Amino acid sequence: MGKDDFLTPKAIANRIKAKGLQKLRWYCQMCEKQCRDENGFKCHCSSESHQRQMILFADSPDKFINSYSNDFKKEFLNLLSRRFGTRRVGANTVYQEYITDRNHLHMNATIWNTLTDFVKYLGKEGICEVEETEKGWFIKWIDRRPETLARQVKL
Repeated sequence: MGKDDFLTPKAIANRIKAKGLQKLRWYCQMCEKQCRDENGFKCHCSSESHQRQMILFADSPDKFINSYSNDFKKEFLNLLSRRFGTRRVGANTVYQEYITDRNHLHMNATIWNTLTDFVKYLGKEGICEVEETEKGWFIKWIDRRPETLARQVKL
């Protein structure tokens, strides 16, 4: 019989594995569940709760994708505006910081396939100034808050 001990090597290893970020490949956005390996993901996909979620998704996929896209955009811009302000910064730098949050929304659940597509969207919508260089895409948030605009008018 095995012991259920908190300090066994197996228990410690499992806690360490559960702590860090796992492979995106084994993440289910609909269920918001991270699986550790391919077998776990396969078992999750065949579970009843996952099947129920997929039926809901099949009824109105656009609703879910648009919701995920809006949430991703909101969280990304929130990080960009609070952490970097109106400074020019590498889009990948912002994205890398965004994904360090374990509970972040995954980009592959949105309407944008790549970070480049998302950055181009931000530029097209006038949300950010976008520049492509040999070092990658750079973005600069355009502050359009009423208090900022009022402050600029006074100057």
